[in-house]
Amino acid sequence: MCADTPEIPDYKVTLNLPQTDFPMRAGLPKREPEWLKRWEEIGVYDRLREKQGRTPFTLHDGPPYANGNLHIGHALNKTIKDMVVRSHQMMGFDSRYIPGWDCHGLPIEWKIEEQYRAKGQDKDAVDVVEFRRECRDFAAGWVDVQREEFKRLGITGNWAQPYLTMDFHAERVIAAEFQKFLMNGVLYQGSKPVMWSPVEKTALAEAEVEYHERQTDAIWVMFPVVRAGRSGEIIPSEEEMAEDDRESEAETMLKREAQLEAAKVVIWTTTPWTIPSNRAICFNPDVSYAIYEVTGTPDECWASVGDTYLLADNLAADVLGAARLEDGQWKRVRGLRNSELEALICAHPLRGAEGAAGEWDYDVPMLPGAHVTDDAGTGFVHTAPSHGDDDFQIGLQHGLSMTYNHGDDSAYREDMPFFAGLQVIDPKGKPGGANKAVIEKLVETGALLARRRVTISDAHSWRSKAPVIRLNRPQWFAAIDRAVGDGQDTYGKTIRERALRSIDELVTWTPKRGRNRLHSMIEQRPDWVLSRQRAWGVPLTCFVKAGSKPTDADFLLRDEAVNTRILDAFEAEGADAWYMDGAKARFLGTDYDHDEWEQVFDILDVWFDSGSTHAFVLRDREDGTDDGIADVYLEGTDQHRGWFHSSLLQACGTLGRAPYRNVVTHGFTLDAKGNKMSKSVGNTVAPQKVVDQYGADILRLWVAQSDYTGDLRIGDEILKGAADSYRRLRNTLRFMLGNLPTEVPEVAVEDMPDLERWVLHRMAELDDVVRARYRAFDFQEVFQAVFTFATVDLSSFYFDIRKDALYCDAPDSTRRRAAEKVLDLLFHRIVTWLAPILVFTMEEVWLERFPGEDSSVHLQDMPDTPDDWRDEALAAAWSQVRQARRVVTAALEVQRRDKTIGASLEAAPIVHVTSDELAGALGQVAFDDVCITSDIQVTTDAPPPEAFRLPEVDGVSVVFSKANGEKCQRCWKVLPDVGTHAHPAVCGRCDAALD
Repeated sequence: MCADTPEIPDYKVTLNLPQTDFPMRAGLPKREPEWLKRWEEIGVYDRLREKQGRTPFTLHDGPPYANGNLHIGHALNKTIKDMVVRSHQMMGFDSRYIPGWDCHGLPIEWKIEEQYRAKGQDKDAVDVVEFRRECRDFAAGWVDVQREEFKRLGITGNWAQPYLTMDFHAERVIAAEFQKFLMNGVLYQGSKPVMWSPVEKTALAEAEVEYHERQTDAIWVMFPVVRAGRSGEIIPSEEEMAEDDRESEAETMLKREAQLEAAKVVIWTTTPWTIPSNRAICFNPDVSYAIYEVTGTPDECWASVGDTYLLADNLAADVLGAARLEDGQWKRVRGLRNSELEALICAHPLRGAEGAAGEWDYDVPMLPGAHVTDDAGTGFVHTAPSHGDDDFQIGLQHGLSMTYNHGDDSAYREDMPFFAGLQVIDPKGKPGGANKAVIEKLVETGALLARRRVTISDAHSWRSKAPVIRLNRPQWFAAIDRAVGDGQDTYGKTIRERALRSIDELVTWTPKRGRNRLHSMIEQRPDWVLSRQRAWGVPLTCFVKAGSKPTDADFLLRDEAVNTRILDAFEAEGADAWYMDGAKARFLGTDYDHDEWEQVFDILDVWFDSGSTHAFVLRDREDGTDDGIADVYLEGTDQHRGWFHSSLLQACGTLGRAPYRNVVTHGFTLDAKGNKMSKSVGNTVAPQKVVDQYGADILRLWVAQSDYTGDLRIGDEILKGAADSYRRLRNTLRFMLGNLPTEVPEVAVEDMPDLERWVLHRMAELDDVVRARYRAFDFQEVFQAVFTFATVDLSSFYFDIRKDALYCDAPDSTRRRAAEKVLDLLFHRIVTWLAPILVFTMEEVWLERFPGEDSSVHLQDMPDTPDDWRDEALAAAWSQVRQARRVVTAALEVQRRDKTIGASLEAAPIVHVTSDELAGALGQVAFDDVCITSDIQVTTDAPPPEAFRLPEVDGVSVVFSKANGEKCQRCWKVLPDVGTHAHPAVCGRCDAALD
């Protein structure tokens, strides 16, 4: 360098470059626990409750079972709930969340029994109160474990005072809710087939059952016709009379009767063990039936030449094929009329068997039934009222006898001929000897036509994984079609009427298809089975009169004084009081002869427990609701048959309406390939592992980016995608923090450049979207809208343009001051908009700017957005500007790729537009700054053929030209005036800024 060449200063130190300690690497797994501890120390949840004058908003927590570590479905459920609670709080509500746990019932009792079995102990030998205390301790231990796991996910709520269904007050209220059923007339004891687990020896609700494929024996059984009706009942048709005009009408009738009495009705079943309980055969009047005769037989066939069978026409070939008959070895004799079928009387296939002792010497009638089809089986349905819902209903209609052939362990009664003591399912959940014995006896008596090994989808207990059977058992029911005697008839007189009207008139469904699912279930469901034959739960707190029948008027004791004594004891001692020595005398008092009344020791269906939570959580707690109704119930789709369902039935029986205003439903979690998660398959994703690897905010972001109304996939690649989105968003937040001044200038909207006013317009638009979608529980749309705004509108456009002004303009520049003010407005909105989703990261961002002992973004509300920020005309103009910018940017990228220029500031392109309107819009906005070039010309002249164009943008063409002048050593623009000012090697704008 020559001695007389002036030294160029280092202008970098004069720039207003971003300054922030906010790191690009989040380190969430390590740092998130620090924020959790901080929130607990400053009492964020309690401080929010102190805000006055807010409208309450309550999401009522569907209680998980306290019996194991959380799985990914738990994490999904609680995260969605947390987003609902936090978003409504930040929109101005008093948004309350009381976490709860379901502590009673078989899942926990089963765990304690497993411990006994492992030690070789008999559960039934343990004192029931001691057993219940072990269940209580087990549940309490898992409540503590799950509470910490939920808190680690960033879930806010009243963790210090959750609700537990095993709390003494809760047990009192559950008993009180049951007593309302007792007193209002819907409770009754009946006998009907229920889902029964022989392994667990209890009835199960539909929600406690899952379906798995298993192999079983399908059998085709022949019921001999013993009577074809009386003379005169079967009237031949004209066509049949014409077959032989020599026969009289009477002779034709006798011939037809003889054909029928020689035939056998064939049924098909996959439950051979129910054959001893058969009481009827059903047919469908709309199905075509006929008599089929065997004309030839192969070897090893149970059919004989001359045998005749009654079969549905559409199924005859299949049935005879199963019997190993080939084409040509059978023929159709003639069709049958409904009057003929209805007049038939059959014999039980075991009737008259040697040693049967008359057990099956009864008639088996033929009965019409709409449930019979001709798409499988034989067209005739074996009917055992004690072992099937359709069978039971047929039995009620026609007065069929119920059978009581099986004990709690599924074993046939001890005096049952041939099968005494044989079980359907053994204690280990494997097939017992019942099916095999029944099939062998049918072979022996010549009643079996065919058998085949088949695979069926069958009910299993989701706890023991053992098959479930339909078994007739005395149970306690809530009648859902009986008038509820409580005077709360606004939405109907019966539980069903109230439930259906609530579904349509009182509840908003998200997604809407949830309404149809629950509505159809309520329409079709039978009475509610309330009782379970277990020990851990709230007992059915009632007494029955010894020696009386359930149909007797005085069968149930209904006495408010007795009820009150029970409830007072439960409040003080819990439901264990029911099982204490002297409990009956204590509760009956001196008003009744204790020997005349029997105490019921069945426990309530656990779904009644959780269905009653609205009473002891929403109604009774200070942080509940004024009317005992929740704003939101939110669970998985399986809860249409579970908690949504039982809560609706229970509340309609006690409140007279649904206990919720909104029902939100999410799908199930699947692995990355869309398969159901299974421990045995090894494709489960543990939330604890995700949190340890990525941080809870990435797990929460996965939830927010997903459409939770359907099933959600999760896996490493999916989580990596969420982490990538997170990094892009974090980069936007870091830019804002680095460029926000310590003191934000006040700049009126009307004094701001058009670009800033456009950003204000976009914020106003987005504020409406965010609030509307949060109110609709649509977090995917919230995040996508904010993320797109942050990364596309801001990072790739507004920040890209304005960083020149923020770095290089003088501090008093209107443009720089306006940009700083807009950054402040953006900060408060983006951080609060996203705080319900990214709870840890937004807290980090907030504290980076507003540190303080009591500072927290979660104590803030989303700021109101003024209406005067909206400017539709300005937004329309900027839409055109951005389209034109796309063409310029693409044209310069070609030059950069070809090494013609190194940066866009070396260019001064000529932009040809075909619209005067667009030319005017570009002329209003300092288009060179918008395109980040040193100069730019806009013209309406026709472009040359070689001009650059984008096919998707009409009317804009670009001709490249290099900028004239020297490069400013401060802002890097290439301008003619560089070097002509007091400060060397800078442009006029930078020279003024340096002064």
